[in-house]
Amino acid sequence: MSAVAENVPPQPLAVGRTRWVGFKTIVIREFHRIIRIWSQTILPSAVTATLYFVIFGTVFGRRIGPLGGFGYMMFIAPGLIMQAVINNSFTNVVSSFFGAKFGKHIEELLVSPLPSWLIVSGYVTGGMARGAMVGLAVTAVALFFTHLPVAHPLIVVGAAILTSLTFSLGGFLNAMFAKNFDQISIIPTFLLSPLTYLGGVFYSINWLPEWAHHLSLIDPILYMVNAFRFGFLGVSDVSVTEAFAIMLLAVAGLFTAAVVLMERGAGIRE
Repeated sequence: MSAVAENVPPQPLAVGRTRWVGFKTIVIREFHRIIRIWSQTILPSAVTATLYFVIFGTVFGRRIGPLGGFGYMMFIAPGLIMQAVINNSFTNVVSSFFGAKFGKHIEELLVSPLPSWLIVSGYVTGGMARGAMVGLAVTAVALFFTHLPVAHPLIVVGAAILTSLTFSLGGFLNAMFAKNFDQISIIPTFLLSPLTYLGGVFYSINWLPEWAHHLSLIDPILYMVNAFRFGFLGVSDVSVTEAFAIMLLAVAGLFTAAVVLMERGAGIRE
């Protein structure tokens, strides 16, 4: 009887259910972590956005005047929302996954029956959840200062999802190779912040001299911000089709890299 039982192949339904439970557990843990420390995960971005609107929108906006046919505060609102989504999607995954490495409970996932792509997906979904919550919080702040029309709802949603997915995956890769807490802040400080501020959040690249205009076109965040702005206002400094192509390629490349490196145990089993 026992020999017969040993020869019975595992049921696909049981494997699928096990994977679903594992994925759901990672996502729920990430969600509870975000909500539990909301004063550190959600509130700071809302406060920062308020300061941006007060200082840049109210003070400088009066001097700058309309931009692209819209009030300056309305023009910068989509960029500020996207800035918050980028920073929080990246930060959530890099801090959570590195915390799992530092606390040694990543080993529980490594010995579990969960495939690498599912582990990556679980952490990335947590980053996207935080990006979405913070994005909604900053949108609510923006509506206190300006009217925000939605010209193309599907483009708004698509750009937000792909951008959040891109930087969640980037945060996962950063966490894999980070060996201490200092190394998880290098990329946000020296790469993400400059690229975001130079990505057309507060201005149109059409304002720039020709050399700076061409230089700005190599900044991937420029395309994400402008695609998101196009969804709201219907205006963009770059091709929206090209922007989505860049985001899709980034997601595919980063996800593949994350899964391959997880399979090899890069930065984890060392």
